[in-house]
Amino acid sequence: MREILSCTIIMLAVGCAGATSTVAEARPEPDGPVRILAASDVVWGHLNPARGDRSPGAADLWGDRKERGPSGFLARFADGFSSPPHIHNVTYRGVVIEGLVHNDDPAAESMWMPAGSFWTQPKGAAHITSARGSATIAYVEIDDGPYLVQPTDEATPSTEYPVNVHASNVVWHHPDDVLDGPKVAYLWGAPDDGPNGLFVAIPAGASATLRGLELRVVVIVGTAEHGGSEPVALTPGSHAGTSGALELGCSVERACVLYVRADDRVEVGGSEA
Repeated sequence: MREILSCTIIMLAVGCAGATSTVAEARPEPDGPVRILAASDVVWGHLNPARGDRSPGAADLWGDRKERGPSGFLARFADGFSSPPHIHNVTYRGVVIEGLVHNDDPAAESMWMPAGSFWTQPKGAAHITSARGSATIAYVEIDDGPYLVQPTDEATPSTEYPVNVHASNVVWHHPDDVLDGPKVAYLWGAPDDGPNGLFVAIPAGASATLRGLELRVVVIVGTAEHGGSEPVALTPGSHAGTSGALELGCSVERACVLYVRADDRVEVGGSEA
């Protein structure tokens, strides 16, 4: 049975302790264009076309999961969905956006993860994925495609370990000890060297500026806003990408949580609500 391991929490806490290294003195210049894809504009298809209408839905946010290279996409599940045991040809990372997700070994007891939870699924390992909620949606990310669903008789040994981090066990840190500004939580990779992923939480009514190489930002909780006098509202499942700086505000109704992937260190700054 896969559990929320204490070693995972320790790993996250260690990442937080090294947070000062995320403030990069050498900033990527010049800033690239900001690419926005609102959740309301995504195009849905089948995650596993071989299953037809029984398949979860899938919508690419960036990259192409059917081709070589990294990509990120949304997966949508019907209430009560439970997949047959299966494997994937690649390791993936997942973040719950809406509803509840269980992802584990076929014999494991259910462990339901709400919005803001993070998990990884190693390639070649047999597992099932289940969902509860009328509109369960998760963000899924791979480092190299194509993303394939395969039968368990093709399972292969792996040196990777699956990780489930419930939203209540995410370890948050205030950059530069600014307690009323954005918070960060390191999820994977080395935060100061190479590709990495983290959560950024923005207080309601406040804003944050993210700076890094090949930023891929997905709204997980709350409504983020991008733009000047007439900002674009980015609801959960929306994506913003750039290389350089990205400024996002958070609506006054609810604090925002963003998932951020970057090719190198990420600098996070913000303003008070």
